[in-house]
Amino acid sequence: MPFSHWIHRLRSSQLPAYQLIPELIAEDLQQGRLAPRERLPPLRQLATTLQLNYTTVVRGFAQARERGLIASRPGMGSYVRGSFIGLPLRAGTGAEMTMNLPPEIEDHPAMQRLQERAAAVISGTPLHDLMRYQDFGGTARDRSLAAQWLAQWVPEATPERVLVAPGIHGVLLALTSLLVRPGQSLCVESMVYPGMKAIAAQLGVQLHPLAMDEQGLLPDEFEAACRSTPVAALYLCPNLHNPTTATLPMRRREQIADIALRYSIPLIEDDAYGMLPAAIPPTLADYAPGLTYYISGLSKWLGAGVRTAQVLAPSTAAHQRLAGALRATTVMASPFINAVVAEWLEQGQAGEVLAAVRAECGWRSTLMRERLGRHGVRTQPNGFHAWLPLAVPDDGRCVASDMAGALRTLGVAAVAGSAFSTDRQPPEGLRLCLGGALTRNDCGRALQAVEDAIERCRTGPSSAAG
Repeated sequence: MPFSHWIHRLRSSQLPAYQLIPELIAEDLQQGRLAPRERLPPLRQLATTLQLNYTTVVRGFAQARERGLIASRPGMGSYVRGSFIGLPLRAGTGAEMTMNLPPEIEDHPAMQRLQERAAAVISGTPLHDLMRYQDFGGTARDRSLAAQWLAQWVPEATPERVLVAPGIHGVLLALTSLLVRPGQSLCVESMVYPGMKAIAAQLGVQLHPLAMDEQGLLPDEFEAACRSTPVAALYLCPNLHNPTTATLPMRRREQIADIALRYSIPLIEDDAYGMLPAAIPPTLADYAPGLTYYISGLSKWLGAGVRTAQVLAPSTAAHQRLAGALRATTVMASPFINAVVAEWLEQGQAGEVLAAVRAECGWRSTLMRERLGRHGVRTQPNGFHAWLPLAVPDDGRCVASDMAGALRTLGVAAVAGSAFSTDRQPPEGLRLCLGGALTRNDCGRALQAVEDAIERCRTGPSSAAG
C-alpha cells in the first residue's frame, strides 16, 4: 500500500507526526519513491492509511508546502514539486550526458565564498593585465601556489618542475606528441579515458591496451608489452579510475614503477580524481620520480569549465621540453582563470570547496551502493561515478549501449563500456555519473530509472526502450 512504509517511522519517532511528514516526503523524493508532479492521495485517505487524525495530516502537508516540497492546485489536489530528471539540459545540448562531471554544490557556503573571491579578484585587477600574453606555464606565483597544492599528494613538488596549463586534456595532447615517436606505441589500460582515444586517433598514435581486473592495471601485462613492442610511455589513471572506479593498490604501483625504471619507460599519471578520496596510496611519482609526469586539475572536483591543470615534470629538462610542446599546442592558460585559481589556492577557498565536494560525493556514493549494490555496482567512498556490470545477453537484448541511450533520454548520465574500450572487447557495463547539476532528489530518481531499466532488461521483451 502506498505510503504504508511511513507507519513504522511515525510510530517510532519522537517528533510529532505533523513535523515528521515533511521529512518523510523529502526522503521519498531523494530515494526516488516520489517523483516531481506526482499526485498525492487525498488527505482523508492518507490519514486512514497512516492511522492518523485528519487534522494532523493537514498540518503536516501545510508544513511540507511551506518548505516547497508539495503544492496544491484546484482540481488536482496536492502534488509533489521539484525538478524533473528528464528536463532538457540548460545549455540545450546532450553533451553533458556523456561527461563525468562533479556534483555542483551551488548553495553551499564554501561555494558562495568561492564566487565572492573570484569577483573580487577580477574587479581588483587591471583588465589589460589579464588580456596580455604571459609566460607559458603560469606566473611565478601561479607555479608556487600550484606546487604547494600538489605537495599534499606529491611531497617533492617544486615550482621549478611545475607548469600550469589549460586543462588536463591539453597536457595529455602535448605529452603524447612529445613522447611518442613513429613506430612506437603508447601503453594504456584496456578501459581508458575517451579523450585519450581521441588524441591518439588525431595524432596517429598506436595504443597498446593492457588488461585490467577489479583492482586496476595488471603489472605483468605492462612488462610483457615492454618486452615485445617498442613502448614510448605508459598512460594510466590510478585513482578512482574512469570508468571502473578502481584504485590501484600500493603493491601494484611499486611493481609498475619498478618495470618502468628497468625499461626506462616514462609514466603519465593522470590523477584527475585523486583529490576526491580522503586518503590514497602513494603516487607513481613517489616511486619513479625521474620518469613520471604527474597531472592534476580542478575539472573533476570543482568544474569542467575551470580549464586549469597542474603538471609536475620528472626533471627540469623534461619541464622545459614539455613547456615547449604545450606552448605549440595550447599557447597558454587563460590569465583570467589563472588569477582566480591562484587566489582560491592562496586564500584557502579551494580547500574548503574540495572538502564540501568530498562530503557530497560520499553521500552520492553511499546512495549508489544502497540502491544498486545487489546488481554488483562498483563505487569508491568519495567518488561521484560508478561502474555497473551487466550480464552478457544471449539474444542480443539489453546491450549496454542500448540501455545507456535510453537512460540518457531520461537525463541519466550513462555511458556504455564501448566508449572506453581499447582492446575491441568492451565489457557489458555502464558508467553512471551522479554529478553535474543533479540535486539529491534527482539522484534518487536517476537511480530508480536505472533499476527500472535493469528490471525491464530481465523481464521485458524490449530492453531499454522506455
